[in-house]
Amino acid sequence: MKSKLNQIREEAFSLLNDESCNIEEVRIKYLGKKGELTSVLRMMGQLSPEERPVMGQLANEVRAQIEEKIASLSEIKKAKELEKALNDEKIDVTAYGREQKLGKLHPLTQVQRKMEDIFIGMGFSIAEGPEVEYDYYNFQALNIPENHPARDTQDTFYITDNILLRSQTSPVQARVMEKTQPPIRIISPGRVYRSDEVDGSHSPLFHQLEGLVVDKGITMGNLRGMLETFAKTMFGEKTRIRFRPHHFPFTEPSAEVDVSCFVCGGKGCRLCKGEGWIEILGAGMVHPNVLRTCGIDPEVYSGFAFGMGIERITMCQYGIDDMRLLYENNIKFLKQF
Repeated sequence: MKSKLNQIREEAFSLLNDESCNIEEVRIKYLGKKGELTSVLRMMGQLSPEERPVMGQLANEVRAQIEEKIASLSEIKKAKELEKALNDEKIDVTAYGREQKLGKLHPLTQVQRKMEDIFIGMGFSIAEGPEVEYDYYNFQALNIPENHPARDTQDTFYITDNILLRSQTSPVQARVMEKTQPPIRIISPGRVYRSDEVDGSHSPLFHQLEGLVVDKGITMGNLRGMLETFAKTMFGEKTRIRFRPHHFPFTEPSAEVDVSCFVCGGKGCRLCKGEGWIEILGAGMVHPNVLRTCGIDPEVYSGFAFGMGIERITMCQYGIDDMRLLYENNIKFLKQF
């Protein structure tokens, strides 16, 4: 047994001295539960009482020597691995750093937020609603029954006969009036959809910001004063507005609203196509049928509503002549804003 213990020690040391050896495999082979040293110790019962203490002491010495060798090599290995990691991950603090390219808000988002800030400053709150809408809220609640000719100009994408992609954000106004009694003062910005061909001034997806005020004694004069404040804040203090008679099913009376060209001051230029005025929105007094349908007594309350395309305002603001530029994600173009 003595020779066997000495042999185990020599073999273990021989393997451990090889730099390519796997330390854990050597430990399991000689010191594990089924290792060679354990196998030898199981034979202790075959020795005489005089030999057992001697062989037991030798076996413990062999185990301790192998364990000490393994521990020493493990520490050396860890130190080498740490040194290698430090060298591999070393950072040259004197080297020039890489420039971090920062993005910026899309021009549509910039303009929308500016518009929201203006109206919030006038006491409006922001209301939101679903983009997938019921026909009732998108048309019927807004005084546009089935087969009404106004539906042709707002042809949208239908999911079923009763469910569609909203063609305007006006359904948000109807939903708010259903659940809220006046006074009401909201804006509803968001995406809308219409079945339009893509060209320089049309897109099947675009953005609107609509507004609604309902209270006692609201008049067309309140609407004009609010829109003048918006126009001057958005386009400059010298901006003027004008109303042109129009027809919308959900407002009566209705008007198209123009602003004086903020480039030429009304003299006529390329941006305003020589007219001196730029159309920016539609507006009017909320039709009594709309108030009544939404549970508000038109004999007690009145209100005005307005709506404008955010793309149109953005194009006017920055002198962009083709709406498609806003959707093409051309970095060179977007960097200008």
